Amino acid sequence: MEILLASGNSHKKQELEKILPGHTLLTPADLGIPFNHEETGETFSDNARGKALALHKLTGKPVLADDSGICVPALGGAPGIYSARYGSRPGGPDLEAPERNALLLKNMEGKEDRRAFFVCAMVLLFDEYRHYTIQETVEGRLTHAPAGAGGFGYDPLFYLEEYGKTMAELPAEEKNLISHRGKAGAGMALLLDRNSAVPAHA
Repeated sequence: MEILLASGNSHKKQELEKILPGHTLLTPADLGIPFNHEETGETFSDNARGKALALHKLTGKPVLADDSGICVPALGGAPGIYSARYGSRPGGPDLEAPERNALLLKNMEGKEDRRAFFVCAMVLLFDEYRHYTIQETVEGRLTHAPAGAGGFGYDPLFYLEEYGKTMAELPAEEKNLISHRGKAGAGMALLLDRNSAVPAHA
């Protein structure tokens, strides 16, 4: 099935292409469509649905959207839904990933509770009346310094006790099996297989 991905993030597209083999993922840029949906929801699911519906209204095509982030209990759940914009000033450019990581580590100085959760809310929308939402998590803890060159975002800070590595130190195939996005994507793969022959509402 050909599906539009409501994102311009090339790392996210590459991950999802491996998680959803047999389906063609296209970004708005691939179709020459300008798309920059403002995330105004109060939850990850709100933001994912908003992006999916907005892109579907532009194209009429099935859309896959997700909103992901890292939640740290010692910081009251922050960065949470603001993970991609953590530390950025209103109206200004977003910080780059290394800058956001450095800010998170600075804000964690002196805190003993270093638990963290990655969250991914993923929405598969066929039309405004028919869509599915899956939200998954993975639990870890924050390191005191980045480690690993793989992955993206906060992966170098996210340590997985059972693997003895950060998310950024895992091979891509292994990460896709256990990550928040990988688990949500696996559920979507089952839904896509079931729905690939079902037409959307006229």
